[in-house]
Amino acid sequence: MNARPAIVETRLEAARTRVGEYLELTKPRVTAMVLVTTLAGYYLGAAGAFESIVALNLLIGTALASGGTLALNQYIERDTDAMMDRTRLRPIPDKRIEPVDALWFAILASVAGLGYLLLTVNWLSAVVTAAIAISYLFAYTPLKRVSWSCNIVGAIPGALPPVAGWAAARGSLSLEPWLLFGIMFLWQLPHSLAIGKIYRADYKRARLWLIPLDRDNSYPENPVIVGASIVLLVVGALPAFLGYAGVIYLVTSVALGCAMLAPAIMLVRGPETSAAARRVMFASLFYLPAVLLVMVLDKV
Repeated sequence: MNARPAIVETRLEAARTRVGEYLELTKPRVTAMVLVTTLAGYYLGAAGAFESIVALNLLIGTALASGGTLALNQYIERDTDAMMDRTRLRPIPDKRIEPVDALWFAILASVAGLGYLLLTVNWLSAVVTAAIAISYLFAYTPLKRVSWSCNIVGAIPGALPPVAGWAAARGSLSLEPWLLFGIMFLWQLPHSLAIGKIYRADYKRARLWLIPLDRDNSYPENPVIVGASIVLLVVGALPAFLGYAGVIYLVTSVALGCAMLAPAIMLVRGPETSAAARRVMFASLFYLPAVLLVMVLDKV
């Protein structure tokens, strides 16, 4: 009498597990950040004409396109993921999802997302989102196996989500979304290089050049970390000087920029340790959401 409910429950649990595994392919935390920055760009571009339906469609299409792109990345990098401690338990190297199934899922999600944006938002937001996917998969991903300059290339698709959001709101682009692009571009360099330092052993094992692998007791990425932090301090303040934000934003961006620069300088001047790199990473994690939040609130 109790066998059928037990079988149904088992099948439901298996289905939930399967859905969770495919969701894991989309890197939910990264996708969530893409959605937040895209929505911030849309809100800033809407300029008081915020349309909830358009915003919802933008988030749905972006979530599908972003999740599909990140799943394709995991398909492409399944061999190197299997070599690294931090990634070997991802669904494909852990053999919870077959590579061909992951590939089809990724392609369908990506195409569906771009098509959804094209049909429900506008062509420009779909084009910018397609540019994100193409540059991430066909420029940044293969360059990771060749040169640590991949961080500069990878910062381009990482900085485009607010531009896509602005395009969704306006149907055109101006200086302001490119300032958002510049802030996110510069922010990513200390962030990604600090992560490369923290997981240096993993990346070396997989021969991925997130940081230089052929160093001679030198750290050529360190000037980039400090230099990008200094330029970010300046570029981060430009929205206030150009009239796009107010004094509260200016004070916040400068204070947080200094908070990012300080651990970057300590990293360069002190001994090379993962703890020092983590301080840079944590400072960068706090900088971006706080600056975007204050910029959005300053528009209210």
